Amino acid sequence: MENFWMYLIVVIYFLSVAYLGFLGYKKTNGTKDYLIGGGKMNSMVMSLSYGATFISASAIVGFGGVAATFGMGIQWLMFLNMFVGVVIAFIVFGRPTRKIGARLKSNSFAQFLGSYYRSRRIRIFVAAVIFICMPLYAAAVLRGGVFCMQEVFGISFDLSLLIFTIIVASYVMAGGMKGVMYTDALQAVIMFFCMAILVIGVYKALGMGFFEANEALTAIADQVPEKLAAIGHQGWTSMPAFGSQQWCTLVTSMIMGVGIGCLAQPQLVVRFMTVDSTQKLNRGVAIGCVFLIITVGIIYHVGAISNLYFYNTEGKIASQMVDASDKIIPFFIGKVMPAWFVTIFMLCILSASMSTLSAQFHTMAAAAGNDIIGTLSRKSRNNQKKMTSIIRLAVLVSILISFIICFVLGESNDSPIIAISTSLFMGICASAFLPSYFCALYWKKVTKRGAYASMWVGVVATILLLIFIHAKEATAMGICKALFGTDVLITDGLMKFIDPIMFAFPLSAITIVVVSLLTQPKNKIENVYPHA
Repeated sequence: MENFWMYLIVVIYFLSVAYLGFLGYKKTNGTKDYLIGGGKMNSMVMSLSYGATFISASAIVGFGGVAATFGMGIQWLMFLNMFVGVVIAFIVFGRPTRKIGARLKSNSFAQFLGSYYRSRRIRIFVAAVIFICMPLYAAAVLRGGVFCMQEVFGISFDLSLLIFTIIVASYVMAGGMKGVMYTDALQAVIMFFCMAILVIGVYKALGMGFFEANEALTAIADQVPEKLAAIGHQGWTSMPAFGSQQWCTLVTSMIMGVGIGCLAQPQLVVRFMTVDSTQKLNRGVAIGCVFLIITVGIIYHVGAISNLYFYNTEGKIASQMVDASDKIIPFFIGKVMPAWFVTIFMLCILSASMSTLSAQFHTMAAAAGNDIIGTLSRKSRNNQKKMTSIIRLAVLVSILISFIICFVLGESNDSPIIAISTSLFMGICASAFLPSYFCALYWKKVTKRGAYASMWVGVVATILLLIFIHAKEATAMGICKALFGTDVLITDGLMKFIDPIMFAFPLSAITIVVVSLLTQPKNKIENVYPHA
């Protein structure tokens, strides 16, 4: 009987998703509808879609697992997610993006920058970076949803991957942005209430109150594994030792990389273009802040607290219970919560993964179809029906690429691939796009040469640092080892543990200022549209 109710809930959920996807399909009449929902979406739907796109399996499964390993220092990421990712994003970036985007008739992030700087090269470059770099991030998010489906249904990784991919593909291809945002709104509501129930259930299972549990978690700091203590871990309620290897990883890669990188996320920026007034953006700020506090704030806290539960019941800490940090949260939920909630939580993870995945697939397809093919082929660009079909085909290609990457990664990889790939992609976006994006909104002296040079510097610097300097990626790729016989070129000190964003972003920002000042046009109006 219990299984019957579980399957019934799942069926109702997928039928609801199917209906909303179909609704999006019925209301999509052209390329603008398919790419930005016609530019007249409801403010509540936009806000919930933004939050659901922001919070993926990376936050719940990936960074929840990181919290179980690193501790509550990851809560600084929640603060940046809320303050930078919502307040700053909506007010400082969202308002002028909506106004300038409407003036330029932009339907994507790449088109926005390309049109602003009046440069086909910039538009194609931005689209190419998105289409090449985003599949790994999408594959990691896909992996998080697949792990959860495995845990609940007890089916193989390959079958879970196939089912999950087909479901997301169907409504993204059919419904476009409207289908994506309608389903996002439903998924955001599920995530919100699921997290609220989760934190109550966890403290009930612990048999402790909030302060008592935190004190108890502090008291087991001596259970930190020696290998983690040696690199700076000081317990699950403390930040790692300042300047240590673990501090560099937590602060520069995860907190700064994700916390700042979110400002130039193409799939988030485009949501500002889906509404037709500043008032709608203003309403979204409060909704977004509350949503993030409840969702990521709770899961990061629960991740750290899982160590106390496992220590009290099994005599082990969380990382000793499973073979990969990405599996800690699904495993913990299965242990501590009743069976009915496990099903609801599975829907929460699926919702988080599906909302982010659908946005990623849609963004990659817009980059390939609208921005690359649409820019190079005038015949396709001038035929809306044909262009929409091309973008739908690009969705399929994007999904196939992400599916293959996820399949190759499989389930045996013991690295926190979800959290790593998230911070890497956001770091690339920050280094390559954020200076040009910010200057387009606020600096009238910026030139297209400055923007283009900045983008190249951001991308190249990030890639070189990943291949030759940053230990985690350089060691995994093995290119530096093959060329120079060493895992990283700089072996002494902490340089190899500091995230590339800490070097690439400042270089990119300096480049756009210097090159723009050196390439000022003789007449004052070179390529810059009037600012909002």
